[in-house]
Amino acid sequence: MKLLILSFTLSLCAVLTAAAQPPAGEAPFAPPSEASIPQGPLGDAIRQGKKLVTQTQVYAKPYVGNGLNCTSCHLDGGTKPYASPWVGIWGLFPEWRSRNAKVDALQERVNDCFERSMNGKPLPVGSDEMHAILSYIWWLSKDVPTGVEVAGRGFKRIALPEASRIDPARGKQLFAQKCSACHGADGQGMSGPKGEYLFPALWGPKSFNIAAGMARLGNAAAFTKANMPLGAGNTLSDQDAIDIAAYFTRQPRPDYPAKSRDWPKGGKPADAPY
Repeated sequence: MKLLILSFTLSLCAVLTAAAQPPAGEAPFAPPSEASIPQGPLGDAIRQGKKLVTQTQVYAKPYVGNGLNCTSCHLDGGTKPYASPWVGIWGLFPEWRSRNAKVDALQERVNDCFERSMNGKPLPVGSDEMHAILSYIWWLSKDVPTGVEVAGRGFKRIALPEASRIDPARGKQLFAQKCSACHGADGQGMSGPKGEYLFPALWGPKSFNIAAGMARLGNAAAFTKANMPLGAGNTLSDQDAIDIAAYFTRQPRPDYPAKSRDWPKGGKPADAPY
C-alpha cells in the first residue's frame, strides 16, 4: 500500500510539474535580477533605458505626443507576462510584420510604438535614447536563447464573440465600477499634485492614437482580462473584459495620418479600427 501511495504521489508530482512547464519550444519567463546589471558604460545604458521606458514623460518628452509612458502598456518595466513584456524579444528580431509588409529591426519596432502608442515621433536610430532602450531590452533578454519565444509574450488571447454579443454600453457601466478609480470617469487618466504621471488616459488627446495596437479590440480585451483592475488581473470574465475594451476603444482618440499605408499586402485584422 505504501508503495502504491508513493507511486501515485510521484505520478501526481510529475503531472503538476509538466503542467507548470511552458509549451515545447518556449523558454520560461524569468526576468533577470537587477543585481545582474553590470557596472560601467553598458550598465549605465541599461539603467538609463529603464528610466526612459518607465518615465518616458520625463526622459523622452520631445518624442512623446500624449500623456503615456512606455510602461503604461508594458507593465512592471516590461517584465510582466501577458502585458506585452520585453523579456526575450531581443532574439526574435528581425521580424516580419504584415502591418507594414516588411522585415523590421527592433529599433523600428520601438519607433513604431513611439509613433502610435505614444502618438509622437521616432527616436533617431543612432541616438543615446535609442541605444539605452535597446540596451535595456537586451539585458532583459540576455538569458533567453536566440529565436526562442518566452512563455507570456505579448497578450493572452481571448476569443472575440460575434459582433451582436459585444456590448459597449454594458462595458461603460463596468468601466465606471472597475476602471474609473484609476483612469477617471472621463477616461483621461490621473496625474499627481504636480502634474506628474500616475495612471494613463484611455482615450482623448493624452491617449494612444487610432493606429496603436491597443486600439484594436482583441489586444485591448486580452490586456484588460490579464492585467486589470491593476493588481487584480484575471478576475474579470472574458465577456466583461471584451465589453470594457469595446467601450474604451470606441471613444475619440488621436488620428494617425499614415494609417492608409498599413497592411499594404493584405492581412488586415478584423478588429482594426480603420
